[in-house]
Amino acid sequence: MRLRVPLPAIVVAAILLGSVADTDLHAQTAETPTQEESAVDGETAPATVAPIDAPYTKSLNRLASILGSMHFLRTLCNDPQASVWREKMRELIEAQAPNEADRRHLVASFNSGYRAFESTYRSCTPAARVAVNRYQGEGATLAREIGARYGN
Repeated sequence: MRLRVPLPAIVVAAILLGSVADTDLHAQTAETPTQEESAVDGETAPATVAPIDAPYTKSLNRLASILGSMHFLRTLCNDPQASVWREKMRELIEAQAPNEADRRHLVASFNSGYRAFESTYRSCTPAARVAVNRYQGEGATLAREIGARYGN
């Protein structure tokens, strides 16, 4: 039995992660985005519904983390399309329509990916650019695998 994973959202993520890989990073430095900018959605009270623990949940959470990291790094490096990563995360959540617990896990994964680099980088360094390239490759591969294995 195949599980419901929103194939269009995964395909969009794969295309985006693959196609943006060739985009030049435009600046050496940038202002650090605020913590408020990292959040996909506000987090309030704890979830009352248990996560569904689907086989693809771990992969989706990793993809969310990568999208968060890409959002931070591309913003840091003054990419004019940096906000697209956060928007794609919103689209993924919307298309997946997870229960509250799973939505919170996805949001937490995105924010964790964002904050992981926020605590390390204050300017767009060569190492940050390498991280962007590696994460784009990993994210594109992961998105394709999720779509191929669980897509409807």
